[in-house]
Amino acid sequence: MNKPKLEIKLAFITGLREVVFNEISQYPNLHIVREKREPLYGDFVYFNFVEDFTKFASLRSVLRAYIIVQDLKYNPRYISNHKSLLGGIVSMILEGQDTKFKTFKIFCAGADSPTIRSIAEYIKNTYKLIETEEADLKIHIIKTEKTWEVGAEITPRQLSFRNYKTKHMSGAMDPTIAYAVNSLCDLEYAASYLNIFSGSATLLIEAGRYYPNLKQLVGFDNNKKIVSLAYQNIKKAGLIRKIQLKEKDIFDEPDLGKFDVITSDLPFGMSISKNEDLEKLYRCFIGYCQKTLNPQGRLAVYTSKHEMLKKIILKSRFKIVKTLELKFLTSVNAYLRPKIFLCRLKK
Repeated sequence: MNKPKLEIKLAFITGLREVVFNEISQYPNLHIVREKREPLYGDFVYFNFVEDFTKFASLRSVLRAYIIVQDLKYNPRYISNHKSLLGGIVSMILEGQDTKFKTFKIFCAGADSPTIRSIAEYIKNTYKLIETEEADLKIHIIKTEKTWEVGAEITPRQLSFRNYKTKHMSGAMDPTIAYAVNSLCDLEYAASYLNIFSGSATLLIEAGRYYPNLKQLVGFDNNKKIVSLAYQNIKKAGLIRKIQLKEKDIFDEPDLGKFDVITSDLPFGMSISKNEDLEKLYRCFIGYCQKTLNPQGRLAVYTSKHEMLKKIILKSRFKIVKTLELKFLTSVNAYLRPKIFLCRLKK
């Protein structure tokens, strides 16, 4: 059997290409081979394999990273007859981090067939892993548009998982989106940062972790329970001395000073009360930001109600510098098409 051509495959949210490629550019030894968009699964970028593939695990804008091989002949029966091909990938992933992987699952059509079961038995017996639904090692054998792909994720949890998340909050922002929002704000040159409708504090924590130059990190939300849960995330992230959270209502226009950067994951859908006037809320938000942002500062906003927000921005003292239109599948298998707005005050 010819030696298979290994590649690294990264998955990211559709619309974040600019952010992902900018982060990748910080690693000059990584060479992109091709890109691909799969309507049901999102966007992917492929790299030549590198021995030190663990560097991919440090990327903050990426959802998942895999070691893969592709070939027209790599169907499940072929893999069953040439188990060492998959075994080589598994061995590389487990090497040096085998204590992190205790369980596995094979994602493949016909997962209960004798062919796939024989591959599962091979993984069990060779690597002493337990087969479970919620697995550390996620293996796939899938048919793409033109070929078969065999591979596995390089980390037990997807890259977008952050270990500071103590509790799941409904509608919480994906950390890769939080990274993207912050990356647009030139935080390297900022000293003060305000997060309005701070929720689970994802934006604040991502900013606090990766921009040590920020001297003032403040967030507020009007829900006491959410503020309390967010503090748990902040504490676990080791930022309890750096981030201030306050229970405030934006309609009260809290006087917190002026800031170089303001960010927000604006409430919408289930995250607002039934009787809330969303347009009124957004107008109040933009008005408050006009007063609170420093003249050369940046405002970055994420929302699914982007048409409403755009109309309000266009009537304000802000100008829209950039927008990123995202698309992804939610946990209830519905497509969400939010936007990120980057704004500055007009001169």
